[in-house]
Amino acid sequence: MKNKILLVFSLVLSMNFMINAQDDSTTIQLQKFQVLLRQLQQDRFADSLKKTELQYKYNLLKSNESLEKERVQAEFRAIDVKDSLRKADMILRANYLKKSAFGYPVTLFSDTLFKIYTKIGASTAKDRATNVTKRIQKLYDDDFFKADSLLPFESESTIDIVYGDLIVISLSELDALINNSTKELLAKDYITKITNAIEGQKEKNSVLKILLRVGLMILVVAGIGLLIWLIGKGHIRTAAYITNKKDKFLKSLKYKDYTFLTADQELKVVYFILKLLKWFFVLVLLYLVLPIVFSIFPFTRGWANLLFGLVWSPLKGVFISIWDFLPNLFSILVIIFVMKYVIRFVKYVFSEIETEHLKIGGFHPDWSQPTFGIVRFLLYAFMFILIFPYLPGSSSKIFRGVSVFIGVLFSLGSSSAIANMIAGLVITYMRPFKIGDRVKIGDITGDVIEKNMLVTRVRTIKNEEITIPNSSVLSGNTINYSSISKTEGLIIHTTITIGYDIPWKDMHQALIDAALKTDMILKQPKPFVLQTSLDDFYVSYQINAYTKEPASQAQIYSELHKNIQDVCNERGLEILSPHYRSERDGNMTTIPADYLPEDYKAPEFNVKLNTGDKK
Repeated sequence: MKNKILLVFSLVLSMNFMINAQDDSTTIQLQKFQVLLRQLQQDRFADSLKKTELQYKYNLLKSNESLEKERVQAEFRAIDVKDSLRKADMILRANYLKKSAFGYPVTLFSDTLFKIYTKIGASTAKDRATNVTKRIQKLYDDDFFKADSLLPFESESTIDIVYGDLIVISLSELDALINNSTKELLAKDYITKITNAIEGQKEKNSVLKILLRVGLMILVVAGIGLLIWLIGKGHIRTAAYITNKKDKFLKSLKYKDYTFLTADQELKVVYFILKLLKWFFVLVLLYLVLPIVFSIFPFTRGWANLLFGLVWSPLKGVFISIWDFLPNLFSILVIIFVMKYVIRFVKYVFSEIETEHLKIGGFHPDWSQPTFGIVRFLLYAFMFILIFPYLPGSSSKIFRGVSVFIGVLFSLGSSSAIANMIAGLVITYMRPFKIGDRVKIGDITGDVIEKNMLVTRVRTIKNEEITIPNSSVLSGNTINYSSISKTEGLIIHTTITIGYDIPWKDMHQALIDAALKTDMILKQPKPFVLQTSLDDFYVSYQINAYTKEPASQAQIYSELHKNIQDVCNERGLEILSPHYRSERDGNMTTIPADYLPEDYKAPEFNVKLNTGDKK
């Protein structure tokens, strides 16, 4: 009954081990199994000492001490049962481990002899398989190889298969358990497999078989040549057929009045595609057939696998990478989808502000679109930050290095652009002007036709389009002629100089009347005159008038000057140049003849002489 309980307990532990092992990696399982194996060896050593002690006690017992002898024999049997249970448990564990562990094949000319699942010392299973393969290849290359010289030798913890001074492979207790065998039987099995493989390969490479393989290779090469010839003929016939039917199959590719491709251009594209298909099929055929050619000879079979792996391994890696990237791709698509509708919502809010359906205190409607541009940029930047960890290769050092390098180049090469962008942002919220305003920026006067984050474009009255960097706009003075002209009106002004002989009241009235006669000057508020200076030879009069057409200043000034001349001439007011001097006696007036009376004559000179004689 006790033995049965131990057996059930051992099986329960084994099943629990199998369940827990699914959560561990194969490497960790092997490490745990090796620890258990060492523990098993220690337990076996302790059991052997215990059995030796019991055997000594049993020999000392007398014949009449039957009860004591039975107790000692029961202990013997308990030790054997416990050892059997431990061994069965280890075999069960080894079988499970073999299913989950990856075995590295030991090969000879691409033929797998056996697989290695475990490590010994510092050598991993892969290293062991590679080294054993090289040693077996060395035995095959030995022209005087003798199968009888391949023998097993037992060392402290392993059995070594040795050929002369060469240790071909060392087998541990774990190797035996995974192969459900003992070290001795496993060594004999491996010796048989190695011997048969070497002798079989040597027999395959006999002269007769080499001749047969050469003939087979010639046959395969001839078949390849025939297929390539057929591909070439098919290409020529297909091209000829398309050429004959080009009027039926090929039409000019047009959209409205624009022709993307003519029929002749389409024919050239078809020829190019046919040529690509021809070489594609030729290369695929060669790639598929060359491994067959290489597999004919044993010593070139490795080349076939290598050639196939050169193309298949990258393709397999690409497919695996794409498959592994699919979860990240879905995450990226979800982020883009959500951000798309967030940006749409933000755009809707700012469009409502722009149309003044939604009003926010202190936030002007003309700020809506620039602010939306900034918010949209920030949202896209945030979206890129969220997407970046999901991009393939984002965690690699090369990817990070290139990102830093591009960032440094951008920082060094765009300092002026960044300064203009910041200036453009400040200008947007300063609101010094808007599109269509008549402004003066520095020495440039014109209408604003474009305003973006980098530059401001102005069209002058001479139809010159001038581009001004925003940093220059921000660092200088800006005069806006249009900002309050629609409400209070823009005051235009001009100064004329008149001699002291003209009464100032007459001059004031003449200037005001001239302004009122000018188109696009407002009657209310009424024009007014300022006397700006009393100079040595003349008085400076400045006429000021209101207008709501700042874009027509040049025309208004021109007409105002004409009206001033006309009114002054009509009223007999001479407009003299600053240092003009005349003697009225005998000199013609400066007023044009059209404004003078028909009987006007220049006055005569009047000369008075004072001789001092009272008579």
